[in-house]
Formats: sequence, C-alpha cells, structure tokens
Amino acid sequence: MCIRDRDVVVETPFNIEAAHQCIEDQYHRLVDSQVIPISVGGDHSVTLPIFRALARDGPIGMVHFDAHCDTGDDYSGSKFHHGSPFKVAVDEGLLDPKRTIQIGIRGSVGDPDLWRFSHDSGMRVLYMDELYDMIRTGGVQSVIDEAYRVCGTDLPTYVSFDVDALDPVYTPGTGTPEVGGLSVLEAQLMIRGLGDMNLIGADLVEVAPEYDPTTNTAFVGGQMVFEFLCLLQASLQQRHKIPHQGKMGAIQKLFRTS
Repeated sequence: MCIRDRDVVVETPFNIEAAHQCIEDQYHRLVDSQVIPISVGGDHSVTLPIFRALARDGPIGMVHFDAHCDTGDDYSGSKFHHGSPFKVAVDEGLLDPKRTIQIGIRGSVGDPDLWRFSHDSGMRVLYMDELYDMIRTGGVQSVIDEAYRVCGTDLPTYVSFDVDALDPVYTPGTGTPEVGGLSVLEAQLMIRGLGDMNLIGADLVEVAPEYDPTTNTAFVGGQMVFEFLCLLQASLQQRHKIPHQGKMGAIQKLFRTS
C-alpha cells in the first residue's frame, strides 16, 4: 500500500459544469486504478463530480460534517453550487439518502424549508442542539454509534468534511462560518471512530486561507487530512484483516513504501 499526491487540473474554472466534468474524468481514472482518494477542495460543489466517479456502480452512503446540509435547489439559475451537491447527488442516484448522516447542522436561514430535502428524502440530520444533548448523555461515542446505525459497516461509504462544521474560533478561514460549532477534538474523535465502516474516500472542503491571517484554518485542515489518512488505512485494515500496527506505525509504513 502506498501514498501519492496528485493535482486535479481544472482547465475551465469559470464554467462550473465543464469544471465538474474535468474533475469527474480524472476521478474515473483514479477509480479505474483502484485508488482510494482523499480530496482537498475547493468549495463543496467538487464532491458531486467525485461522487459521479465513485458511485458509478451504485449509490453510496455518507458521513457528512457541516454547518449546512447542502441540499438546496436552484440558485441564481444553476443547481450546481456549493449549497446543493447532495440533493443533485440523490437525484442522480449517486447518494443513498437513507445511508446519509449530516453532523453539526446549525445557523440562521432565510427560508425555513431550505434543508427540507434532507428530511423528506430520509437523511439523518443531526443539528447541533441534539448533538450536544447526545454528547452530554452518551459522550462522543453516542454520535459515532448513530453514524454506524445510519451507514452500517458493509456498504460503501464516503466521509465529507466542510471546515465550517467546526466553530469559527478554530477555523475562521471559510466562506460561510457559523458560530456554535464542533471543537477540533470532538471532530477528531468522531472521525477516528469510523474505521469499521467500508470507506471509499474522503474530502476536506471550504478552506479559504486568505480569510485567516493566523493560518490556523490551514493548520487544522491539514490535521484533518492526516486524520482521514489514518482513518482510511484503518478501514482497509478492517476489511482485509491486516494486523493492527497502531496509528503511527501504520502511517509510517505507508510513507516508507511510497
């Protein structure tokens, strides 16, 4: 097993549908090569073309960390934007809404039905007030257990992490920050608990370093990518019954073989 990094070159950045097609084409090549991708956005619209490649053989489940459900509809004449990728993914048969959990949802909205699609389609929407009730009574493990209840362990599942899931005290460098979010440690513990799932990829999106002169957002984002690397390696170990080497030992071995 080895690690490689690769830039996805988008040749038409000002044409969103052409840009998505460019991303999709390159991810089909990754899937053909049996690569498990960890992707760094970009806004959340980039997850849609990734899904079009990863879910080409059937819908997948998702553990989604975010302040927003991102299941909106048409906006200013387009349905392809960072507030709608998961509605489009369900409509295209890429995402199984009944195997989707959305964690950390909060914030003011101008339309009370903005995230109605999530509820109507059967997604598990875990708003921050309910999440904190769960943590107070059952700890972070209760949230992890709920993710397993929704997504299971056998069918393919993807992890998508928008940095605005975190409270902006940790990650101010993002386009749509919402106060009252997760702490970094809470998010790390939740991610680390997902290793028994059949994970096929992960992404980190909505990091905007130019909005954070402290550079803390980029630092936290980099740590989350490392968490994904450990998580996907743990998932592979579980599926292929590879002897456990400990988190750091396994990752060091991966880098030595790259």
